[in-house]
Amino acid sequence: MSEFDKDWFKIDLSKVPDIKIKPPGPKSKAIEKRAAKYMQGYSSQVRLFQVAFKSGKGVTLTDVDGNTYIDLSSGIYITNWGHCHPRITEMVVKHTRTLQNCHDFNTEIKTSLLEELVKITPGDLNNVQLWCEGSKCVEAGLNVARAATGKYEFISFYNDMHGKTLGAQSLTTMTKISGPRAAGSFRVPYGNCYHCSFNLKHPECDLHCVEFIREAVTELATNEVASIVVEPVQGWGGTVVPPDGWLSRLRKLCDELGVLLFVDEVLTCMGRTGKIFCVDHEKVVPDILTLGKGFGNGYPVTATVYSDKIKDKMEGVSSASSYGGNPAACAAALACIEVMQEEGTLDHIGRLGDFMLERLKMFEKKYTIVGNVRGMGALLGMELVKDPDTRAPNIEACRMVYKKAFERGVSWVPASQNLRLSPPLIMPLEVAGKALDIIEEAIAETEQELGYS
Repeated sequence: MSEFDKDWFKIDLSKVPDIKIKPPGPKSKAIEKRAAKYMQGYSSQVRLFQVAFKSGKGVTLTDVDGNTYIDLSSGIYITNWGHCHPRITEMVVKHTRTLQNCHDFNTEIKTSLLEELVKITPGDLNNVQLWCEGSKCVEAGLNVARAATGKYEFISFYNDMHGKTLGAQSLTTMTKISGPRAAGSFRVPYGNCYHCSFNLKHPECDLHCVEFIREAVTELATNEVASIVVEPVQGWGGTVVPPDGWLSRLRKLCDELGVLLFVDEVLTCMGRTGKIFCVDHEKVVPDILTLGKGFGNGYPVTATVYSDKIKDKMEGVSSASSYGGNPAACAAALACIEVMQEEGTLDHIGRLGDFMLERLKMFEKKYTIVGNVRGMGALLGMELVKDPDTRAPNIEACRMVYKKAFERGVSWVPASQNLRLSPPLIMPLEVAGKALDIIEEAIAETEQELGYS
């Protein structure tokens, strides 16, 4: 492996953000016009701000008009170790030039990845399937649960996001277009204390939302539940962080009911929350775990990992696919593990997250439209409201703040009334601070224009 500058991602804050022309600029608009002839179904992130990007380096993105932005999106929680990390890039290029695909035959790089991955997974999660996309690894996890239990029902949570294929999407919020939900799929309230479905207060509630699942197993489902599927922190739902002890209580409940615990860490894995896996915060060992996004730092590689306790029941479960486990994907994932372990990033993530959450809490106290802020590590969110007492969602304000900050040079992620912040995990605190200064300017201006101040 070549030596590279350890400060490769550092930037001159006097020059970044660098907005040369108000975005979206003419070149971005021209590309959007061309692409719109053929492409539909863009995310709200793109629909609200149709900029076209040209390059990325470390913690910044540059668009086709020459504007450079501080990146608080990491693609979509993906480029954990920064855009175009030289070590990861070199590994991918090397293996792309050597061997691009050999179906599911073993290779040295694939085997090395498997060996290193099970060294960092919790407990006895020593069995791995490799895939190329989040929905696929979730679907694979559902198959593992069916095979292990002989049951076919699944319980997930309001506002979870698990994918866009039938089984995975059936565990997610659905619409007339995406429905109907697959048979045997049920949802219950998440541990969202800001919007408690039971109108209770934590901790007096004694985590009633977890205890309610006992009833759901027999009254919503038909007592044929193979697993409970959960995001340990919700991403699409607005960076919802459940209360301390919620996940470990869910683990205990699964054990009591004889149900598998399937934790979907496609979004939260590989250091995003300050631990290698989000479950590590409560020392929870699930039966099934899925990895994605930051697992490959932008390269399409995901994994389904499961317990030794159920490995002998996997007869007939295939993990072969067209692209899963291809050499370049394995190289990217292995490089990410090495970067995480050797560059001391985990300690920095805690400092970065604490710094950013403290600033966000100041916004919550200072601005009427900021109803609630939350975060774990470098996974943060801010919910905008019309009134702090009613907590009614303020989607208009959310869109305004999102666009105003983007115009000033901060790339980030909107979701209904929520604004999500997921910087590359290597982002220096002073860079995050400047991005938050810009966001505060956008909040203050929005409040004034909407008549709150």
